[in-house]
Amino acid sequence: MKTYLIIIIAALVGEYLIRCLTRYFNLKAMAPDLPAEFDGFYDQEQYRKSQQYTRANTKFAYVSSSISLIVMLVFILMGGFNVLDIFVRSFELSPIPTGLIFFVILFLASDWLSLPFSLYNTFVIEERFGFNQTTIRTFILDKLKTYFLSAVLGFVIMGSILYFFDKAAELAWLYAWLLVSIFIVAAPPIFTTFISPLFNKFTPLPEGELKDAIHQYARKVAFPLTDLSIMDGSKRSSHSNAYFSGFGRKKRIVLFDTLIEQHSVDELVAIIAHEVGHYKKKHIFKGMVISILHTGLLFYLLSIFIDNRSLFQAFGMDKVDHVRIYAGFVFFGVLYSPIEFVLSVAMHYLSRKHEYQADAYAVETLGLADSLILGLKKLSVANLGNLTPHPVNVFLNYSHPPVLERISAMRDVPIVER
Repeated sequence: MKTYLIIIIAALVGEYLIRCLTRYFNLKAMAPDLPAEFDGFYDQEQYRKSQQYTRANTKFAYVSSSISLIVMLVFILMGGFNVLDIFVRSFELSPIPTGLIFFVILFLASDWLSLPFSLYNTFVIEERFGFNQTTIRTFILDKLKTYFLSAVLGFVIMGSILYFFDKAAELAWLYAWLLVSIFIVAAPPIFTTFISPLFNKFTPLPEGELKDAIHQYARKVAFPLTDLSIMDGSKRSSHSNAYFSGFGRKKRIVLFDTLIEQHSVDELVAIIAHEVGHYKKKHIFKGMVISILHTGLLFYLLSIFIDNRSLFQAFGMDKVDHVRIYAGFVFFGVLYSPIEFVLSVAMHYLSRKHEYQADAYAVETLGLADSLILGLKKLSVANLGNLTPHPVNVFLNYSHPPVLERISAMRDVPIVER
C-alpha cells in the first residue's frame, strides 16, 4: 500500500512542481524589447499588454493548480474515495448504476470546484484584457448543455465499459477499446452535426470575393470542400480562429466571425491553406490512429491494475469486501498520470511538427509566404500571444511552435510552381 501511495503522491506533486517551474521559466523568458519581426504590428503599449496577459494567466494557473493539488491530496489521505463509495453503495443498486453515480458525483464535485476559477478567468482576466463577450446567461446555458451532453455520452460509454469489465473478464479491455475506438472515429461528424450547433450559430459564407477565392484555392489543390461556414465566435470571445472538420469526402471549414473581421482575403485564404495542409498531409488521420493506439494501451494497462487491492488500499479503501471496478478506473487514472504526462509531451512534439508541415504546404501551394506570415502576425497581436515563450514551456505544453519560429521556417520554404 505504501509503495502505491508514495508513487501516487510523487506523481501528483512532481507534475505540479514541473509545471510551476515551467511557468517560472516562462515569465523570466519574456523579453522587454519587441522582437524586430513584429515592428509595425505591436506598439510598445500593446506589447506590454500582451506580457501582462501572460503574467495574469500564469499567476492564475499558480493559484488554481495549487488549490486543485491540495484538494486532491486531502481527499486521498482523508479517505474521501472510501466515504464516497460507502455512500453510493447505500442505494443498494447493481454495480453499473452504482458506478455511474460514483462517476457523476466525482464529475460534479470537480466541476463545481473549478467553477470559481472558470468564472474568474472569463469575467475577470478575459474581461480585463478585452476578450470576454460571454454573458452570465450564456455561461449558465453552456454549463447546462455541457451537463446534458456529458450525461448522455457518459452514461452510454461509461455504462458500456463498466458492463464489459463486469461481465467479460479477460477480454473486457479489448471490448472497451473497440467501443472507444468507434467513438473516436465517429466523434468528428457527431461534433460537427449535433454538438457544435448547440453552442454556436453557423451561417454559410456569403457570396463574394472571399468565398470565390477560397473555392478557387480548393479546386487548385483538389480539396473536396463541401461546406464553408462562419461561426459566431464573438458571442463568447473576441479571440479568433478557424478549424477544419469532415468525414469521408465531406469537408467543412469554419471561420470565426472575429477572424473575418481582422484579416484580408489573401490572409484568410492563406490560413485556410494551412488547414488544408493538415488534411493533405493526413495529420487528422494520423492523430486518430495514435489516439486509438493510446486508448488500447490505456485499457490494457487498466485491465492489469483494476483489481489490485494494494492500489485500493492506497486510496483508503482497505476495508472493502471486494474490488469496486468503477473506483479502479479512477485510481488507475491517477496512477497512470506520469505515463500520460510523458505521452502528452510526445504528442505536443508531433503536433508542432505537423504545424510546420501544414505551414510549408500552404506556402508551397500559394507560391509565397507573405500572406500566411502576415495572417499569423495579426493573429498573435489580436490574441495577445506570447512572442518569447521559454523553450521548456514549448517542449512540455505547446501544440503549435512559437510564432517567430514558424515565421522563420516559412521563410526557408522553397517555392515550387504547381
